[in-house]
Amino acid sequence: MSGQNKITVSLVLVFLICLLTGAVIYTKPAFADRNGNHHGRRYLDSRHHHNRHYPARGAYVAAVPKGHRVFVHRHVRYHFHGGIWYRPYGSRFVIVAPPIGLVVPFLPSYYATIRVGSVPYYYANEVYYTPVRGGYMIVDPPHEDSAQADSPADKMFVYPRRGQTEQQQSKDEYECHRWAAGQTGYDPTRPNPGEISKRADYQRAMGACLDGRGYTVK
Repeated sequence: MSGQNKITVSLVLVFLICLLTGAVIYTKPAFADRNGNHHGRRYLDSRHHHNRHYPARGAYVAAVPKGHRVFVHRHVRYHFHGGIWYRPYGSRFVIVAPPIGLVVPFLPSYYATIRVGSVPYYYANEVYYTPVRGGYMIVDPPHEDSAQADSPADKMFVYPRRGQTEQQQSKDEYECHRWAAGQTGYDPTRPNPGEISKRADYQRAMGACLDGRGYTVK
């Protein structure tokens, strides 16, 4: 083979290699799980020191991972697995935010616990859960200013008198919070400037509700 032919063959081979390499680079997903689902780019959720990685919302997958749970809210099916929520979209599934008001019987495997006033919240993947009868409700995030709204004198210290578990105490506190907020029109998880008298009424209502459920409040 002449030198010119060798150069031509080499150039063709380089061209083919570039095409193949480029195709692989172009089609390789940014993230694929063990089932081969393409989740797109992942991000680090560091809010409330949660520090877990999740695929971004809006990405599509061909199938939901095995072991997922299915929930129906207002006639729409949602699939849940590993702190990630999916919704059917044609023949695929799209990663979405779950609907506010949906009640689930368990929390994600990894979550951060925060409190606003006496109200417990559980946080994972930009979703907030609060304990309710029958499980945990997905709720709007508390107002960021509310976490600093109460002075140390306004904080409530709750002690179980009947050996209630931490999970039961969280549910009782949230249910008493909803009742006290409804009775007084004051909600410590929302900005309420200039409502000192209502705040005191809320604290008394909250304390009375918890006392009736077997807790000492100071």
